[in-house]
Amino acid sequence: MEAKLYEKKDDKKVQCHLCRHDCVIKDGRRGICNVRENREGVLHTLVYDRIIARHVDPIEKKPLFHFFPGTLAYSLGTVGCNFRCRFCQNSDIAHMPTEHNGRIMGNRATPDGMVSEALQSGCKSIAYTYNEPTVFFELALDTAKLAHQKGLKNIFVTNGYMSEQALETICPYLDAANVDLKAFTEDFYKEQCSARLAPVMETLRQMKSLDIFVEVTTLLIPGLNDDPSELSELAGFIVNDLGSGTPWHVSRFHPCYRLTDRPPTPVETLLNARKIGFKAGLKYVYTGNVPGESSECTYCYNCGSRLVNRRGFFVSENRIRRNRCPDCGAIIHGVGLCA
Repeated sequence: MEAKLYEKKDDKKVQCHLCRHDCVIKDGRRGICNVRENREGVLHTLVYDRIIARHVDPIEKKPLFHFFPGTLAYSLGTVGCNFRCRFCQNSDIAHMPTEHNGRIMGNRATPDGMVSEALQSGCKSIAYTYNEPTVFFELALDTAKLAHQKGLKNIFVTNGYMSEQALETICPYLDAANVDLKAFTEDFYKEQCSARLAPVMETLRQMKSLDIFVEVTTLLIPGLNDDPSELSELAGFIVNDLGSGTPWHVSRFHPCYRLTDRPPTPVETLLNARKIGFKAGLKYVYTGNVPGESSECTYCYNCGSRLVNRRGFFVSENRIRRNRCPDCGAIIHGVGLCA
């Protein structure tokens, strides 16, 4: 299928404008994502109908804690990614084409079929996740349009590296996003992800301006992005550029893929990051990958009352009423918060 958002160049070259890499691709070659291929001057997507993973998940697993909490999300993904994170938690699918001679795997699926499955499963939303949704943009766009027609919400779980044009194109159908803000230094992005920090920051600002609901996740890796001063700067960026009501998830790292020389993140590091977030002015900071921690729950920033009780990815109680704390009346930030 012919891809969207590219331009033709001389000598049958094309330039892809889907993400911030802006790959110039020669005839017969693929872009950095390894799922978009130039065939005689026409750029093709190789994953439009090839779904490698789809499940019905609690929306908290994305993680989204302030967007219709306690509901189900129909989650789907393909192979391929435009990052090269050394700590990738889904490397078997994200890097499959790169590490297996361009192999594209997945089961046939259609937007209509997946929307129907989402509705039959009692889902409130469709989450484009598991790998970077930008690289299967055409499928995500067609599915998102149909999902909106059927009353479903759409969510991107993303590294935030899509182009301004891509975000503006899908914006009318994209309701929420969880964006990985992986660190707050250019060196980390270059050395660990083969990408840049600045475009991710710009995407977050653009999402905010387009009224897309945003939550932010940072995986804390010992010795690489967990310095308190860096975390303070990162939290300050969220407060100043996205708003103090933006939820921030700080998640625990476990050794994986090409980053196995680092230990799991100490729980104390996560709890300290949470304190840093609150000190910077954030109203909602959560710890991830640490089951049983009370910091998975939502508390009123004004009076301290527990509003949403969570264990793991499941909500056992939601006391929010009309987006307010029932005890002090403070406005609780989010979408569809009431039980």
